Amino acid sequence: MTATVDLHHRIGGRWTDGSGEPVESWSPAHPDRLVAAGRAAGDDELDAAVEAARQAASGWARTPAASRGAFLREAGRLLSARADGLGAELAEEEGKTLAEGIGEVRRAAQILDYVSGVGDRVAGTVHHSPRPGERILVTRRPLGVIAAITPFNFPIAIPAWKIAPALAHGNTVVWKPADPVPLLALRLAEALVEAGLPDGVLNLLIGGPDLGRAMVAHPGIDGITFTGSTAVGRSIASAAAARGVPVQAELGGKNAAVVLADVDLDLAVDQVAAGAFNSSGQKCTATSRIIVDESVADEFLARLVARADALVVGDPLDPATQVGPVISGRARESMLGAVAAASASGVTRLTSREPALGAAGDGHFVAPTVLDCTGTDAAVWDDELFGPIVGVKRVSGAAEAFAEANRGEFGLTAAVFTRDLGTALEAIEAIDTGILHVNSESAGADPHVPFGGAKGSGLGPKEQGEAAQDFFTHTTTVYLRGGS
Repeated sequence: MTATVDLHHRIGGRWTDGSGEPVESWSPAHPDRLVAAGRAAGDDELDAAVEAARQAASGWARTPAASRGAFLREAGRLLSARADGLGAELAEEEGKTLAEGIGEVRRAAQILDYVSGVGDRVAGTVHHSPRPGERILVTRRPLGVIAAITPFNFPIAIPAWKIAPALAHGNTVVWKPADPVPLLALRLAEALVEAGLPDGVLNLLIGGPDLGRAMVAHPGIDGITFTGSTAVGRSIASAAAARGVPVQAELGGKNAAVVLADVDLDLAVDQVAAGAFNSSGQKCTATSRIIVDESVADEFLARLVARADALVVGDPLDPATQVGPVISGRARESMLGAVAAASASGVTRLTSREPALGAAGDGHFVAPTVLDCTGTDAAVWDDELFGPIVGVKRVSGAAEAFAEANRGEFGLTAAVFTRDLGTALEAIEAIDTGILHVNSESAGADPHVPFGGAKGSGLGPKEQGEAAQDFFTHTTTVYLRGGS
């Protein structure tokens, strides 16, 4: 990037400036580099965006599903054609590597393309009636105006998997992206506008937490989809429940990888390292706890630590970089503080590099770090750090491993590494989680299957796949009989 991008909001059919405080997006790899800047949306812009969405709602809901899907398909085609350039912007703004940034843009295009086919899928059901001459139909209709509040860590893919099904099922959307990553939000909105999406169907508002709270409280909002921390998600759900507004929330995770005695070590090391350190560990599905059988722990950890120590940390736009920065200086300091507190409580750092790389102003870099938490009650084992830091505990046998995996308030995803089918089947029964990977990394999601967590990791219906319609529509049961 050679120049700072001017940020604008999309309200109705217009790109417009905001009336709120300045909004600035800075490169996490080069904290003195301003990526994008503008002014936040204020109350007037929020009111106008919600009104635009309400005005567009009826016409959009009556648009055939196949026609709604065509806009998504074209936007996906535009993103795919621009993946290299947008991926570089994503890496610059959010910090994941160039390859990961390009891959995320392509995943967003894939999501739009998949969801565009809603018009070719089942739209309701027909049931027998106990009365002659009658059929019972269960039809679906959109909720209305959806508030979408999205996180920083997947600045185009997560918005795509919220906005696309909301639109495909006939809703209109008012969207607030995370304030550190407004540029990729602008790019997704631009693609949908260029694809011909009607005015008011998607409205983009850029701003900070105050804007998010105002959206949640706005009387013109009919449903809220949110991804972020468990504490914020519960606060949103509480505020929305007071007004009878449904919430779909994908929340925190402290995801375990269980490495059992019969493991394929080469496979497990590859997959656990990817789950822990890709995207600088800034995934809600990242591996942040490793539970390893003591019979293979020494060899497994020696290989994993060597892998972590060898990973190249640096500028995400350098093709040689394998781990980029974390999102901010504040996030970096929080992670380093957690590691220091863990060390003071008896945790042993197994990796050779100090977690802090360079001076604070040189970029928000954190070295991939493996901490041995065996025999301790360190907070680092239970608290979500959201960075390239993973804890380890040694256990004896599958039963103890599965019990440890269930520890804590989170239940988003888990991974189990074993060669035994019976053990894998037992893991499905024993581990309380929304997603379970057997012999693959804990991270990852596909657009055609449900995504979301158990326990403190989720609220409301799941995202993606056919599950998306359970949030973005409600059913109407129709008793249908002739007039004679």
